[in-house]
Amino acid sequence: MEPLLKINQETCIACYACVRACPVKAIRVQSECVKPEIIPERCIGCGSCLAVCGPGAIEVRNARNDLKKILTENKNVAALVDPSIAGEFPDITDYRKFVQMLRTLGFRHIHEVAFGVDLVALAYSELFKMSRGKYYIMSNDPVTVSFVEKYKPGLVPNLAPIVPPVAATAKVVRRIAGEDVILVHISPLIASKNEILRFEGESRIDLAITFVELRELFKESNIHETDLEYSDFDAPLGYKGNFFPVANGIIQAAGIEEELHLSPVITVEGNGIIDAIKEFEENIGTIKSHFNLFYKEFLMGRGTSLGGKRILRRSQLTSYVKKRLKILDIKAWSDSIAEFASLDLRRTLKADDQSLPVPSDSKLNKILKDLDQLESPEVGCGGCGYASCTDFAIAIAQGLAIPEMCNTYASRNRQDHIQSLKISNEKLAQAQDDLKKSERLAQKESEAAGEATEILRRMLHKLPSMVVICDTNLKIIQTNDSFIDMLGEDAMEINEVVPGLAGADLKTLLPYNFYNLFTYVLSHNESITNRDIQHEGKMLNVSVFVIEKEKIVGAVIRDMSAPEVQKEEVLKRLSEVIDKNLSLAQQIGFIMGEGASETERMLNSIIESYNLKQDLKDR
Repeated sequence: MEPLLKINQETCIACYACVRACPVKAIRVQSECVKPEIIPERCIGCGSCLAVCGPGAIEVRNARNDLKKILTENKNVAALVDPSIAGEFPDITDYRKFVQMLRTLGFRHIHEVAFGVDLVALAYSELFKMSRGKYYIMSNDPVTVSFVEKYKPGLVPNLAPIVPPVAATAKVVRRIAGEDVILVHISPLIASKNEILRFEGESRIDLAITFVELRELFKESNIHETDLEYSDFDAPLGYKGNFFPVANGIIQAAGIEEELHLSPVITVEGNGIIDAIKEFEENIGTIKSHFNLFYKEFLMGRGTSLGGKRILRRSQLTSYVKKRLKILDIKAWSDSIAEFASLDLRRTLKADDQSLPVPSDSKLNKILKDLDQLESPEVGCGGCGYASCTDFAIAIAQGLAIPEMCNTYASRNRQDHIQSLKISNEKLAQAQDDLKKSERLAQKESEAAGEATEILRRMLHKLPSMVVICDTNLKIIQTNDSFIDMLGEDAMEINEVVPGLAGADLKTLLPYNFYNLFTYVLSHNESITNRDIQHEGKMLNVSVFVIEKEKIVGAVIRDMSAPEVQKEEVLKRLSEVIDKNLSLAQQIGFIMGEGASETERMLNSIIESYNLKQDLKDR
């Protein structure tokens, strides 16, 4: 289910008014997002943030569409109406017109929560009589109950174990209209939307909408009192329970003594309930009274229209109740009270501790030092939303706030940031100048390279030899006119559309034995020179060479039938033959020279041997 309250991050301007207004600090601000967010599990549904949000960024979970769906399904639907209608709808001249407007909207049953107040009031009267030294906090206000459960869990046993009036009314209506009836609470509180989720069984309530949402539905459905007749609430009707929208209304409904020196109950309304609960916790043994607490009187609940005047609404409520009491059948009311006196109005309340760990003194002092508030941590401007710098530092340690929420800290950091920006801007300006110089140099180099490329392109096209350059897929990158002429008329026509045959597939232009030379060079990274190939009756001399390994190769092709090529090739090949013959002659001469020398040595050896023998004979 969606949270009761959430902040629209697009609308929020991060003014932190909501942080200042939240009585339980259920709104946090984190470093990655300077805008606040509501923590659903910590929220008590008081709506204080909603009241102070100037941009209107805080949104309440809306139930209008859910109610419209229920009403259009033609089901057995009952409205449980809080008596605060008297203050919310002063524009409706008679409450009976209001009831008829609800019936026109689609409700089959319209019941007053005031009768449930009467039942609950009697239950409180009995509880207080039997308390025997135990003192209770009355649990009619959902905001008060939520605060105790979340932030004073030790006082949960002191919450009165009695259902609120709307739950008692739900039990009554189910007895009358049947178990299948769908119950919709029309409430002056946004907290009622979460409160109804607690109830089960006979006290189950299916949906809660605020008076503001009800007004929107009347407008959307074009329902006006001037077009309608009178209609009254369905029985049983309420009695003094109609005073419930004011803080001490339930005390009067219960018939509890209100004289200061005799009353067993202390009533507190407004933000002061938090201090009252603290005093209950610390001093109840001395105070010795039950507490009747309302975070806000229901007449001025956050589910009512903004801008309402409290005294005016109270006077309208008084007039409404007087009119009701004049026509009320007291006997019928008494009979209804007797009929439903056996209802079980007990409830169970559970602690939901949301307290956060208190940081150590060392961690707290470090945060205060960073904030530059170590000397006077107990004071504060309140701009961050916390009563003192110490409270603010605790919130930072607990992950609920960030230092940037402090005006002093933010101002100091802003100056540091400005100085840092100034230095960065100076460096940036220098870098921009360097970049401009580099751009000018690069532009000159680019222009020079472009000129060189253009010169090379022109030279390429002037060469009598055929030149072609292709990529690893044998797609032509560049070629010259001589190569295009060799390919024939089709290639010339293509050249008129695609200059230089850029992108053409070499495999479609040359035979296999020709383009396979390119494939070999690409795959082996080894150039091929002076390879003779027959192509269309011509002898071509081809040299394919590597330009970029495995990526780009080029080829120079000469037509051997061209006179200048023939002359050049004959001279070249004659030179090669002469060079080879000279080399061979040198080798033969060398070999013959070595043979003659050896023969001479042998003959000299024979002569010397003969002379030696002749000398010996003569002797």
